[in-house]
Amino acid sequence: MSSKTKIVVLHVKELIYTGIFAVLGILFIVLLIIMFLPKEEKRATMSTVTQTTSNTYIPGVYTTSLILNDNIVEIEVTVDEKNINSIRLINLDEAVATMYPLIQPSFEDLANQIIVNQSLDGITYSDDSKYTSMILLDAITASLEKALENEGDEELEKVQ
Repeated sequence: MSSKTKIVVLHVKELIYTGIFAVLGILFIVLLIIMFLPKEEKRATMSTVTQTTSNTYIPGVYTTSLILNDNIVEIEVTVDEKNINSIRLINLDEAVATMYPLIQPSFEDLANQIIVNQSLDGITYSDDSKYTSMILLDAITASLEKALENEGDEELEKVQ
């Protein structure tokens, strides 16, 4: 029987280093897979002020100002008694549009959804312009609340 015995000497330090590098390698591969898998367009839904179609507005034009890098951009909301008629950006300077390229497309998307739905419920926006859309939506909400606040003031005056 000619079996030769081989003796393998393993150092504990080398085993620990090998184990750590193996775990780090596996984590790196998992991270790469997560980063480069194709993603479907995620859309965030933000529920804001709950409005129903039974709300009545004081007809008029209501504005809210946004200050972006020392430039004032106004959001103008035009309403009649039951409908939101238009939502526009006023004083959008070229410098602001260049510095914030997502403002115009995000605003148009939000305005179209609000006018079609006649409500702030169920407004969606892409993750790419999440924060821009949130700022614009807050300004639009503030303008619509002005129309509703005025209504409450008139009812209070009628009661007195």
